[in-house]
Amino acid sequence: MTLALALLIGVLFTIALYLMMRRNLVKVLIGLIILSNAINLFIFTLGRLVRGRPPLIPAGETALQPPYADPLPQALILTAIVISFGVTAFAIALMRQAYQVLGTSDLNELRDTDIQPRYHPDYHHAESEEEGH
Repeated sequence: MTLALALLIGVLFTIALYLMMRRNLVKVLIGLIILSNAINLFIFTLGRLVRGRPPLIPAGETALQPPYADPLPQALILTAIVISFGVTAFAIALMRQAYQVLGTSDLNELRDTDIQPRYHPDYHHAESEEEGH
């Protein structure tokens, strides 16, 4: 089971890094989502999978009896899921706004600092000067 999860984590990391190196902003965002899932699986695997042994202290005992499931990775993963959801929502809003303002999702075009947004007052004026009007 651990070997299968290790292979799955490796495949997810590979796919995520491949997508994050693309020029399209949507593919970068999908790569970011896949990367966060790969990291969550990695943390889950580090917690050592133990079936049927919740980290609960039985009645009359003072400590946990091994083997038991480690609750810390589970808590970290739950927190990471909430944080990655917030980051993803922010990235989607930012990507949508950048596309609406600049009219492109190509990262090479977004690097250009001379792009005039569509709502800029000189946007149409600059186009008419290039045409010779």
